[in-house]
Amino acid sequence: MSTGSQIQSKITRGGQLEISIEKIDIPTPGASEVLVRMEASPINPSDMGPLFGPADIREAKRADAGGRVLLTAPVPEKRLGMVASRFDMAIPVGNEGAGTVIAAGEDAAAQALMGKTVSVVSGSSYSQYCCVPVVSCLPHNAGTTPRDAASSFVNPLTALGMVETMKLEGHKALVHTAAASNLGQMLNKICLNDGVELVNIVRNDEQAAILKAIGAKHICDSSKESFMDDLVDALAETGATLAFDAIGGGRLVNSILVAMERAASRGVTGLNTYGSTELKQVYLYGGLDISSTTLDRNYGMAWGIGGWLLPLFLGRIGGERTAELQARVASEIKTTFASSFTKELSLEEALDIENVRLYVAKKTGEKYLINPSKGI
Repeated sequence: MSTGSQIQSKITRGGQLEISIEKIDIPTPGASEVLVRMEASPINPSDMGPLFGPADIREAKRADAGGRVLLTAPVPEKRLGMVASRFDMAIPVGNEGAGTVIAAGEDAAAQALMGKTVSVVSGSSYSQYCCVPVVSCLPHNAGTTPRDAASSFVNPLTALGMVETMKLEGHKALVHTAAASNLGQMLNKICLNDGVELVNIVRNDEQAAILKAIGAKHICDSSKESFMDDLVDALAETGATLAFDAIGGGRLVNSILVAMERAASRGVTGLNTYGSTELKQVYLYGGLDISSTTLDRNYGMAWGIGGWLLPLFLGRIGGERTAELQARVASEIKTTFASSFTKELSLEEALDIENVRLYVAKKTGEKYLINPSKGI
């Protein structure tokens, strides 16, 4: 076989999203590269931008003609400026995935991966075949399947990165929002194993139950009237002054900073015009809510908010420490970093309108997997 199938996404200058399954030539790996037959590629929130951009998926339509699958949706004119850099370019998508090495270059490191299950970060994992440098591969232990290894980079390294950031910046406990997510469950397991206090913010009883089942200690439900009191109590007990927020928009970040200030000021007497002196930091690492982040700034002056991105963090800690974190992921991929999937989809099934609407909803506790080799 000389060709394989790949999902590609294009946004036209005229404001139309076009997602198609295209035939591509299967590349021959260079000296330090391997060719991976992809068998498991998760659909992560971070894949939504490259895949759909700002298109209105509610208006999506699918047309199959001449053996070609095509999904289309309009992009609102006011949002076209956000994606001007990719106009009329068909780009491959899929940040990460796993599969089996079926060809390798001549270098010893590449040859050593022949026949092995590896996870890759390729940016084109929704493809039957990926050709990647050896350094982009995470080899897995015998007995680990591609499905086991599918989510080995984005969620595990982000969760580990949160704990590493806490240590690097001198904090002693963490707060996490959207805490019952796949990533949030991994973070809880890490913190329980490593003795790190973690305050989890969820939105309903169902999400709270998910975390209780895996042993989470501190759970605050933002839908409850007692939320702020519960959050202040948890922050006072744990001393958490660092939060990672997956929501982005709205007032949740503001509420976290207010609660941190109240916890830090609890029991303190006397006038302090500028609030507590302990730094309260919130990092936005996701954008489940794309509305503006609203801040009242009534928590003194020792606070900060900023963005947090995994590749930038890995650059900060360097290759040696990154390799150590990756080795931990490989050794704990069936325990701490295990992922469960709601549904497995072929490339064509991934572009079915009903399936698209399911995974675009990004419901907590639901995660979808593309198997590019399914149906071959």
